[in-house]
Amino acid sequence: MTHVVDARNLRKVYHVGAEDLAALGDVTLTVDPGEFVAVMGPSGSGKSTFMNIIGCLDQPSGGTYLLDGHDVSRLSRDQLAEVRSRKLGFVFQGFNLLARSSALENVELPLTYAGVAVEERRARAVAALKAVGLGNRIGHLPSELSGGQQQRVAIARALVNDPSLILADEPTGNLDSRSSEDIMRLFLGLNEQRGITIVIVTHELDVANWTRRIVNFRDGMVVDDHPTASFEKTGARA
Repeated sequence: MTHVVDARNLRKVYHVGAEDLAALGDVTLTVDPGEFVAVMGPSGSGKSTFMNIIGCLDQPSGGTYLLDGHDVSRLSRDQLAEVRSRKLGFVFQGFNLLARSSALENVELPLTYAGVAVEERRARAVAALKAVGLGNRIGHLPSELSGGQQQRVAIARALVNDPSLILADEPTGNLDSRSSEDIMRLFLGLNEQRGITIVIVTHELDVANWTRRIVNFRDGMVVDDHPTASFEKTGARA
């Protein structure tokens, strides 16, 4: 089986003035197709740096990163942008929606950048919005939607290119507890019913416990990697 994420001895060093700051040190980690993984750790632990590298937003200083079996760790900035558009979907804490564009137009955006024809991108965007329960909100602006609904639009946008991997960075950070639970239930359903590979960065254990596996970072290293309690014995959520 080809891993979706295959990080081998990843290192990342930032040069700050005359000082070298090691953000990642010798991280080796794999994520298989269909996994649902939470990455946790305190501020400065390296989890966000790791997310940026596996999301092709940054390059490692050393080691190798294979995405779907292809080495992307030494690609140029333009090549990384092409990989992101074809292989990855992103969901952020702040939703990152265009305020003057409808839900449909926001979801169409990645397809517009990819040069997909108007009729096809419209059909795919509508299907993605229906998949997240917003088929009746396609014409609404972000200001006309609740926080939870805005995050659903962002998830639909991440889905629309049929990515190999969805990366979600603190996706419930701006939501109340009820909306957070709804969003995590949606992620779980997309993973279980459609087999979508999802990696979530979070500092909240309640969020991480919705996933199948928790990876803990500290001081730029993986210090723990274990299945969540609900999957440990049964392989399925209780």
